[in-house]
Amino acid sequence: MEYSEKVMDHFMNPRNVGEIENASGVGMVGNAKCGDIMKVYLQIEDNIVKDAKFRTFGCGAAVATSSMATEMVKGKTVEEALEVTNRAVTEALDGLPPVKIHCSCLAEEALHAALWDYAQKNNLVIAGLKAPVKDVDELHHHEIEE
Repeated sequence: MEYSEKVMDHFMNPRNVGEIENASGVGMVGNAKCGDIMKVYLQIEDNIVKDAKFRTFGCGAAVATSSMATEMVKGKTVEEALEVTNRAVTEALDGLPPVKIHCSCLAEEALHAALWDYAQKNNLVIAGLKAPVKDVDELHHHEIEE
């Protein structure tokens, strides 16, 4: 399986590993099929993602996509952070092997779950934000097949 230099860099030197105490939003998702679990912490002030951290239990691609996703949302508005998709994460990493695309789906879902948590805690409605799915396997299974 070939990984891009960016994937290897984010796996070997992941950015934003850790937890944020009293985070504005926390999202955790898992994938029963591969056993990956991803938890994302967001610190949001004045509608801006000031900080993002993650804890991931999973393969190198799961760590790399978590690292890249947290890098991509820092400094963005909540609405811009919501636009960080699995496709955007994959492209930012210069691609992923087809069997690892689900890792980028996990990163997207964990990020959205953290945004959902933030919205719930603050009684906010964020256009386009949906309630999180606990097991991402069923949700994105069709994307892996293509």
